[in-house]
Amino acid sequence: MTTFDKRQEGFEKKFALDEEQKFKAEARRNKLLGLWAAEHLGKTGDEAAAYAKDVVAADFAEAGDQDVLHKVLKDLEAKGQTITEQQVRAKMDELLAQAILQVKAGT
Repeated sequence: MTTFDKRQEGFEKKFALDEEQKFKAEARRNKLLGLWAAEHLGKTGDEAAAYAKDVVAADFAEAGDQDVLHKVLKDLEAKGQTITEQQVRAKMDELLAQAILQVKAGT
């Protein structure tokens, strides 16, 4: 194996690891967002945990964050909550930063 091949293999492994961490961080963010939204919906305990799982699962409906955002907004609006899309997006950004730190720390 040449030096070039070794470098290429190293870059490929790093890319794969970065993508895996990104996926884990986004899933963690969605779970945290689900727990945050569950609190606003008056859910606690197992009901809140189940809702958080539903939010994580919603991410697989379409590419990007729109599916998660729309689910949470729709559910909050159905319960009469006056939380805006901008507020949910800001919370998603805040929770993503938190989730990245948690994934890097291995927690």
